[in-house]
Formats: sequence, C-alpha cells, structure tokens
Amino acid sequence: MPVTLQEIDRAEWEKDAQVAQDLARIYRDAPAERLPASVERFIDDHFTQGGTFCCALFNARRLGAVAVRRETRVWWLSHFCVRAETRHRGVGSRLLMLIAERAQGEACSPRVPTTVLMMGDQLLLTRLGYHPSADGTYYEFHPLASQGGRR
Repeated sequence: MPVTLQEIDRAEWEKDAQVAQDLARIYRDAPAERLPASVERFIDDHFTQGGTFCCALFNARRLGAVAVRRETRVWWLSHFCVRAETRHRGVGSRLLMLIAERAQGEACSPRVPTTVLMMGDQLLLTRLGYHPSADGTYYEFHPLASQGGRR
C-alpha cells in the first residue's frame, strides 16, 4: 500500500474542512481509552499546545494519524490511530516509519512516552526498531535495529 506522509498544522485544519473532517473521523475510530477528551477537544488542545498531526495518506484519503509535539532535537509522538476499516494492513507501521525517517532527516529523534502506550503499541514499536529508554519513560527509534542491525 503506497502510504505517504502528510503533516497537518492548525492553519490547514482550520482552512480545509475535509482535513478537519478526516482527522476527526480517524480519532472517532479510536478506542475511548486512547483519548483524554472528546475528539474535537483533543484535536483543538493538541494544536493549542503547539502540536501537529502526521497523517497516513493513501489515494487522497487520510487513514491514520499520530499527534506530534516537537522539541529541540526530539519529536514526541502520541495518540496513534488508524481508521477501523484499514487496521491490520500495515498503515500504522508505515506511518510510524515515515515519521521516523522525516524526524531523522531533520536531525531529530522520534520518541514515544510510555505513559500513552498500550501493550499492542509497545509490541509494534519494538518490531519497528523503537527501544525503551534506560529509565523506561519513553521508547526511542534506533534505525539500525529497524533494519535488522545492532544498536
């Protein structure tokens, strides 16, 4: 599946009704325990805090999203979600790898706080080359591990 990456900021979300509708639709498919608030409030709060969303785009359709908050040299990823009808087809894996590639292209390290992870997320991240930090507070991407190499 040729999935591409699209980053959405507040300006694009506010000006393009289709973007806003697609992002809300993705998160409405999320299990209730994944979101700290209603979908609309979650999205608005994330933008208010300076975050963006990275979306999986396939045939002009947004199928999945990850909330991203950028700091110096680090991209914090949270709230992964893929549309229910598209799950288990590699969209989430591809999206996380595209984000890792983009972050590393900007000399940043993608990290995921462990506080937002479910067991399935931990397994997926490990399979993709993310490893827990020494103190166990986050997972960090290690590109050699994702290619079958050593850290």
